[in-house]
Amino acid sequence: MDIFNTTFNSYLYAIAIFTFFQFLRLALKKVVYKVVEKTKNNVDNDILDALKKPIDFLFIMIGLYFALKFLVLDKEISLFSDQIVRSGFIFVMFWGITNILSHMSVNIHKITNKFGDKIDSAVSNFIIKSIRFFIIILASIAILQEWGYNVSGFIASLGLVGMAFALAAKDTAGNLFGSLVIFTDKPFKVGDWIMTPAVEGTIESVGIRSTKVRTFAQALVSVPNGTLANSAILNWSQMGKRRVKTTVGVTYSTSGDTLENIISDIRVMLQNHPDIHQDTIHIYFSDFGASSLNIFCYYFTKSTNWGEFMRVREATYLSIMKIVEKNGSAFAFPTQTLHIENDNLVE
Repeated sequence: MDIFNTTFNSYLYAIAIFTFFQFLRLALKKVVYKVVEKTKNNVDNDILDALKKPIDFLFIMIGLYFALKFLVLDKEISLFSDQIVRSGFIFVMFWGITNILSHMSVNIHKITNKFGDKIDSAVSNFIIKSIRFFIIILASIAILQEWGYNVSGFIASLGLVGMAFALAAKDTAGNLFGSLVIFTDKPFKVGDWIMTPAVEGTIESVGIRSTKVRTFAQALVSVPNGTLANSAILNWSQMGKRRVKTTVGVTYSTSGDTLENIISDIRVMLQNHPDIHQDTIHIYFSDFGASSLNIFCYYFTKSTNWGEFMRVREATYLSIMKIVEKNGSAFAFPTQTLHIENDNLVE
């Protein structure tokens, strides 16, 4: 008996081949599951979960492909069935890729933390969704080409639409690219104290469009990422030490020996101070001022915390005052001496 120019036995063979591939699929799944369960990491488990349904569909398409080879179909029907099978293969491939990306969005924080970089959830989700959208567009184009559609005009129209969208959303696009620049360059992280021409405060979060900065007045400022990416950013939290720079002016009545003792005592005091960084300590008689002998003091505190820095600087300033007083000198203040000559006037 013939059905569509194909014998009944050919249909039986086709059904048998299709059934064989389904049993092969079940057998391979059991073997793969046992192997994956023995591994210690969870990455392969996530990949297997992502590919489970696409692989099931792939075996259906493979079984259908080989089953159709045993059927003697009309040329048009055969061509149509081949297009369906090839489209199914394309669909399965891109389906598996998008599923893997979906699982990556869940585990991307764990992966990046191992390398010391933490990505904000909004940034990671945006990246994953953008890649998935791009893959869906590629899959659609590939399937349309398989069915004989000319997609060159469609791609050209997408380019024009993209240009119009880019012009209309120029600021938004700038902020999106700014967020990518901030992520790649890593000028700061959440919790850092930064200062820019626009704002100074602590980073609370880095989003897709803007970065939230908590000022010292407890106000929350949202700064566009495009603005931050194009600004000079001073990250105080990345300092290894904090600078103290001042000039101590003593009176001109101070003798040279006394001035040398004051300089030496200040230098020794800083060298023995537990909170002063020892790499850079410069204490020198710098110049003759208008009303004082100036001692240049340049050193660093070990702590970069603002409150701790203020405490250490205050302690060193008080110690300098005591050193000046101990050596019998005094701090100068602006003075002027007026000399009046009394000439005898001859009439």
